[in-house]
Amino acid sequence: MRALFFVLLLSACTTFPSLDAVLTPVDRAAAYPALIPLDAILAQADAAASTAAPDMSTRIARLNARAAALRAPVLPAADRARLAQSVAGRARTG
Repeated sequence: MRALFFVLLLSACTTFPSLDAVLTPVDRAAAYPALIPLDAILAQADAAASTAAPDMSTRIARLNARAAALRAPVLPAADRARLAQSVAGRARTG
């Protein structure tokens, strides 16, 4: 706990770089960006969300179909039974 205290104490004594030196005269003379009402931004977000919803439902359906295909057995039932018999036979003899 003391080590943490000393680290915090030492970090409080450090000098920070001057951030004002980063700005060029062109940056200082630039105009502030125009502010727009929040309602306009929210309306755009609602419009984008409503147009994206059908695309998302289609994508969800495709992803669910892929997941179901991946959950399906890799080997047909007959091959799986033959493989299980072969493994069981080797386990008894081995």
